[in-house]
Amino acid sequence: MSPKKNKGDKAKTRSAPAAIAGAGQGPRRVVITGMGTVNALGLDVDTTLEAFREGRCGITQLDFRDVDRLSIQIGGQIHDWQPETWFNRQQILLYDKFTQFTLLAAKEAVAQSGLDFQGELGLSSGVVLGTAGGGLNTWDENYRVVYEEGKNRVHPFVVPKLMNNAAASHVSMEFGLRGPAFTVATACASSNHAMGQAFQMVRSGAARVMVTGGSEAMLCFGGVKAWEGLRVMSRDACRPFSANRNGMVQGEGAGVFVFEDYEHARARGADILAEVVGFAMSSDAQDIVMPSAQGAERAITGAMRDAGLNPEEVGYINAHGTGTAANDKTECAAVSHAFGHHADRLMMSSTKSMHGHVIGGTGAIELLACVMALRDGIIAPTIGYEEPDPECALDVVPNEAREARVEAVLSNAFAFGGLNAVIALKRA
Repeated sequence: MSPKKNKGDKAKTRSAPAAIAGAGQGPRRVVITGMGTVNALGLDVDTTLEAFREGRCGITQLDFRDVDRLSIQIGGQIHDWQPETWFNRQQILLYDKFTQFTLLAAKEAVAQSGLDFQGELGLSSGVVLGTAGGGLNTWDENYRVVYEEGKNRVHPFVVPKLMNNAAASHVSMEFGLRGPAFTVATACASSNHAMGQAFQMVRSGAARVMVTGGSEAMLCFGGVKAWEGLRVMSRDACRPFSANRNGMVQGEGAGVFVFEDYEHARARGADILAEVVGFAMSSDAQDIVMPSAQGAERAITGAMRDAGLNPEEVGYINAHGTGTAANDKTECAAVSHAFGHHADRLMMSSTKSMHGHVIGGTGAIELLACVMALRDGIIAPTIGYEEPDPECALDVVPNEAREARVEAVLSNAFAFGGLNAVIALKRA
């Protein structure tokens, strides 16, 4: 990948001695030392966080082949994506768009972390990423080639390009990560599940560093057409928690983080962005598409318990907040039950209102807002909010970002199949 590294970066990226990360007994503390993203709001973290602060909407008219045949024609699309800016011709032939997004975000995250994975550190570092659709653009393109154009052969790279683990594999190869490497696919909770696994591996000592997050690139004809069939999509805007909400809006992109053993990060003088302190997951075991407040509540309370947090210590929640009638009221009920009287003092917003629902990659992009809340004291808003809903009577930070000091935050993800995953972070 380009752009090139500066020669002077070599010294500052040298890892701390191996013995430091393994020192001591018991669970390790886990911190975030790098962040990267590509999404409809921007091609890097700084641009994305600026959009969060400004309450800027990245949902626009879709622009791709056969979009006129779709009923839904809006989305959080990354327009004018030029892969040749970042990859050579051979790489473009091998990388589906979801892999391209991931690699660019991973490069930003690793560069910010200052880590160099050459030598022993690479052996104890890994990657776990989330995606729901994987190489869906590749599927779509090649179905068209075979069924519409009638061709009998496809490119030999189709399988390695479309497989869900492609992004994780290419990230491991790009940075020399020779530890655990795999992909998690749990629909809209994929990124949170992936980051939760990464957290647990570093905390347990199974890995010293994990590159983690998720990506999605479903904005193509076949991807949107499939979602149209569910009848949960909005034709005009994403309005989470607003009484007049009428459905979700898809997005695309990636979010990638560097999770690192705290002692290792401290020893090398790393800039610590936030601390990951808890994770929990649950299954509704109830319905394939309808969410359960009880299942979501168990994941929320489980994450706080794992983190050793009292409800009163949590100041902000990045909500799953899809803008569908079922999700939003169910999530508000779960939060109200989990936090009791403190629910009225919580701030909870959905950044999907700005970047769209990035499906398997959405939790990773949303974690950026959690770090911003802790590090910068800025709470990202829920834009598009127009009418109060008695069933969503929480402080959803409507329409404008807010300055507030918070010490601990949660990030919620609740997926089709009743799969729930919640991550807890604290101020570094």
